[in-house]
Amino acid sequence: MRSRFINKIRKWFALSPKNKDEIASMLKDATKKGILDNNTLSMLEDVLDVQETRVGDVMVPRLQMITLDYDMDLNTILPHVVQSGHSRFPVLGENKDEVLGIVLAKDLLPYSLANPQKKFDIRDVIRRVVVIPESKRLNVLLQDFRVNHNHLAMVVDEYGRITGLITIEDVLEQIVGEIEDEYDIEDTPQIRPQQDGGFTIKALTTVEEFNEFFKTDLDAENVETIGGLVTRAFGHLPKRGECVQIEGFYFTVMRADNRRIHLLSMLREGEPSK
Repeated sequence: MRSRFINKIRKWFALSPKNKDEIASMLKDATKKGILDNNTLSMLEDVLDVQETRVGDVMVPRLQMITLDYDMDLNTILPHVVQSGHSRFPVLGENKDEVLGIVLAKDLLPYSLANPQKKFDIRDVIRRVVVIPESKRLNVLLQDFRVNHNHLAMVVDEYGRITGLITIEDVLEQIVGEIEDEYDIEDTPQIRPQQDGGFTIKALTTVEEFNEFFKTDLDAENVETIGGLVTRAFGHLPKRGECVQIEGFYFTVMRADNRRIHLLSMLREGEPSK
């Protein structure tokens, strides 16, 4: 009896994967046998990648951040909040690398009801913000988010300069793919102005719509969408944060998974961000 048990243990250790490649191979084999479907395989492969992916690889770059300044009044803040559709906004101090905290859109509601007795001071609604290095691994960050109930962190480089931000949604999308929310529905504009003077463009926007909007004539041969045009310019499926220039337009990938681009940021040549 004892010998049979030991043999089972030995067999289990002999079959156990010794590295990530062996795990991936076993998952693919299970999919071929019908134990897993392709969607589950894709998700599990992304889970394996998350432990090797760094925050700097998937963060929202600084140029695409929607931020508030410490000295903004309510009338200036509210249009930014409404236009962006975000729920959390970093607040920067006089030094633009100084993050004072974050403001939640819901905390502005009491001040937006035209109550003259309630004087607005942004310091009254600022909440603590988490600051992390670009080198932090996504699996560690996800655990921190879960334990500390945080949803957003500011990202800094080795010199302490702000390089971007990352949310819990950004991390989860690396595992399960694009997560649609109320701001991803079809009724939202395909092309939206950004605070920095650029534009946010859905990758499924047709090249014809783009040309009509910007009064240009981009070559749409063999592609139908801006996402397809940008992918063709890269020559590969780009990752978040990668940039490419097409006929005077600078495109930056804001959202993408291992299948396609979802969202782009665009600046015109000669129009640097504000």
